[in-house]
Amino acid sequence: MLANELLSSLQKKEYKPLYFLQGEEPFYIDQVAAYIEENVLNEAEKGFNLTIMYGKDSSMEQVLANARRFPMMAERQVVIVKEAQALADFKNEAGRDMLEAYCQIPVPTTLLVFCHKYGKLNGTTKLAKALKKHAVLLTTEVIRDYKLPAWINDYLQTIGLTATEKAIQLLADHIGNNLEKLTNEIDKLRINLPKGAVIDDQAVHTYVGINKDYNVFELQNAIATRNPLKANQIMKYYGANPKEHHPIPTIAFLYGMFAKILKTHAAPDKSQAGLARHLKVAPFVVKEYVKAAQNYPLGKVLQNMAVLQRADLTVKGVESAPVKEAEILIQLVFELLH
Repeated sequence: MLANELLSSLQKKEYKPLYFLQGEEPFYIDQVAAYIEENVLNEAEKGFNLTIMYGKDSSMEQVLANARRFPMMAERQVVIVKEAQALADFKNEAGRDMLEAYCQIPVPTTLLVFCHKYGKLNGTTKLAKALKKHAVLLTTEVIRDYKLPAWINDYLQTIGLTATEKAIQLLADHIGNNLEKLTNEIDKLRINLPKGAVIDDQAVHTYVGINKDYNVFELQNAIATRNPLKANQIMKYYGANPKEHHPIPTIAFLYGMFAKILKTHAAPDKSQAGLARHLKVAPFVVKEYVKAAQNYPLGKVLQNMAVLQRADLTVKGVESAPVKEAEILIQLVFELLH
């Protein structure tokens, strides 16, 4: 089940007795657990019927003893086990057997929620199979870098905000796929901007604190105009701030640029309107790709796309031994320009 599907069912009050939330991406686990904690019980019911436990301070026996209690003056009770990955009983057979047995006959008046972050149970175990069969099982994955701009756009829509493509790419490039940090920065933008305002790159620079001279768009412009001095200045800044500038989103962004330059060379209609349709960009952006196509002949474009693919494999450790990320980008930019 996907997180949005699970949240939708909870909003419809379609409650189940057992939820197991696991995976590498904690954002969705926290989101679902917070919704259950805040909304399943009213304020009067929470005093006697909401139990929050923590894995490092609990045993499976204690968790299940709480789950087997009956609610007081309410239709149901909620038991949430936060940081459940620290529950020692997951590592021993007796503890796993206790939860497996509970899976078979869960208490219908209890919502028992396990928040198992930064990993998942071995899917071949009896417990994992029992949870898959009898519980609501959510398994989260880290968002891939190339999917991040689309995720940001979708998230903005769910909270009633819009942003320019440039602003979205700046957020993706600067913050990366830490969804908690990303949503916090978006909340900062929402608080500071007037209602109905479109988030643009200037707003991101102002409220998120991204350097307006040394970001992925300025790097793209430096490469597109074949300006090695500017490109090298940006690379120096990236090298001094490696945690804020992971190579993969930068490589993906530059690959997209050269893909558009390739389409510019191949376009049958090279008028401004024709290129805008072909490249799927605004008409005022077309002149930038026309100029870039003049700076990069077709052969060099194809060569650079191969260079970018090779750099992507190098970052992932597929083609060579691990290399420092800053060194990969410096070498990459040199090869793209020369």
